[in-house]
Amino acid sequence: MGETGKPVLLATVFSDYICPFCFVGDVRLDRLRERYDLKISWCFVEIHPETPALGMSTGRLGYPPAQWQRMMDSLDELAREEGIVFCPRQFTTNSRKALLLAEAAKEEGADIFYRLHRRLFEAFFTEGRNIGDEAVLRELASETGVSARTVQNAWTEDRYVQRLESYLAAAKQLGVRATPTIFFGEQQRLDGALPLADFQRAAREGLAAQQSG
Repeated sequence: MGETGKPVLLATVFSDYICPFCFVGDVRLDRLRERYDLKISWCFVEIHPETPALGMSTGRLGYPPAQWQRMMDSLDELAREEGIVFCPRQFTTNSRKALLLAEAAKEEGADIFYRLHRRLFEAFFTEGRNIGDEAVLRELASETGVSARTVQNAWTEDRYVQRLESYLAAAKQLGVRATPTIFFGEQQRLDGALPLADFQRAAREGLAAQQSG
């Protein structure tokens, strides 16, 4: 049992802050905390490194219109289930500096990291702000208690770049092709923001395997 009196459940999550399905997945992971002391290893992967930090239309991502509409319809349904209200999905941006900032913020403790983590999703998907913009990221960092030194280190120290590279290498080794991809323990795997029942099942089975191992 963890400090909360709940069973400790280990998870590894491959995620990006410009992925709307990752936002939904994050909210669903939070719901598992009602039952588990969830310990997550966040592995940040940049899904569209070609996107400029100034941002661009989602139409330039290259999805055929019919496929894009199916994705957005699915996203809207998932969001409604979790009470998330997305702003219109017409804009995307480069996530690299946001990912580096989040990686560096881990060193300031879980409370600060998770405040920043959720605000990055909210700022982009519910407020329509450009989280590729350094000024926006500095504002979000200040708002959530991330120190100015950590912000500066995030974008100047090679160790954070190296961590992102290690996550990308791990994703390739594990055959991760979508975000979010979530592992409970070593074997239970979820690809995408699936129904909550799938999260609950994978968590139960992951914990059972973790305890038997």
